[in-house]
Amino acid sequence: MNNVWIGVALLASGCAQLAPSRPESLDGTSWQLVRFQGGDGTVRIPDDKSKYTLAFGADGVFNVRFDCNRGRGGWKSPGPKQVQFGAMALTRAQCPPESLHDQLVKHWPYLRSYLIKGGHLYLSLMADGGIYEFEPVK
Repeated sequence: MNNVWIGVALLASGCAQLAPSRPESLDGTSWQLVRFQGGDGTVRIPDDKSKYTLAFGADGVFNVRFDCNRGRGGWKSPGPKQVQFGAMALTRAQCPPESLHDQLVKHWPYLRSYLIKGGHLYLSLMADGGIYEFEPVK
């Protein structure tokens, strides 16, 4: 039997496995915050989505805007649907009391996984702490 027939026989019998599909990449994408849903059910919605943005560079650098402050740092995806953010350099302007700035700064090191679904990016905190939902920047 030649190699073509062996391959067909393996595929027909279910012994051959198809290559796994490549997960969607964050490289070169830009997002704006839609909402945060905490593990306790708390929901926070930004007053202006354009004041909360995240851009993933293909070079492993991210840029953010958290209300009245801007920052940048390193990021990587060590495995499928995993994300890790390194230390972030961030400006320190005083944002208004209703701002999501302080919450984002506090949560940022604890974001661990992502999912792109329906054109939205979902970043999840470790230990079911909550999920940040982003939409593409228009």
